[in-house]
Amino acid sequence: MGKKPIVIGIAGGSGSGKTSVTRAIYEQFKGHSILMLEQDLYYKDQSHLPFEERLNTNYDHPLAFDNDFLIEHLKELLEYRPIEKPIYDYKLHTRSEEVVHVEPKDVIILEGILVLEDERLRELMDIKLYVDTDADLRIIRRMLRDIKERGRSIESVIEQYISVVRPMHNQFVEPTKRYADIIIPEGGQNRVAIDLMVTKIQTILEQNAIL
Repeated sequence: MGKKPIVIGIAGGSGSGKTSVTRAIYEQFKGHSILMLEQDLYYKDQSHLPFEERLNTNYDHPLAFDNDFLIEHLKELLEYRPIEKPIYDYKLHTRSEEVVHVEPKDVIILEGILVLEDERLRELMDIKLYVDTDADLRIIRRMLRDIKERGRSIESVIEQYISVVRPMHNQFVEPTKRYADIIIPEGGQNRVAIDLMVTKIQTILEQNAIL
């Protein structure tokens, strides 16, 4: 049996710091064979819907994701075959016509709020992480991001958080914590947990004679 890539799933609520954890791990292996696959690039294509209907999309619900497509791409990468990664256009609320060519690597980091929700995805992972951060920190981080990067008002961010993000987190995201091999409190600020993860990945790579 030949070598196969290692898949690390990193989940957690919006604003939990999972992207910081992903980047911190990625930076440790920069120069080696590693790639990131973001679940939120795999939102369903909505080009067949009128724009007004697309505005109602609940991006925090499992049904918003095209996991079949994501799994198909992950399996291709596991066979060391390249993929054409989709791009999602948040202004048009549908999949862009542009794609990104991605060459297979030895380490694949799969990151997203609901990557642990689908059993089929979990079965493809070697390590499952959940970044666990208090709700007050998550809403503050989301607020700062949405106001700064997306031009949103404080009122609209809070309204969306109360009506959509919080109930979806409680119903779908938080329960996936039970599937994690490791729970990382406080996200990217937790250097000890990140260093332990890096050491674990290095060990697996050495066992596979990859690094």
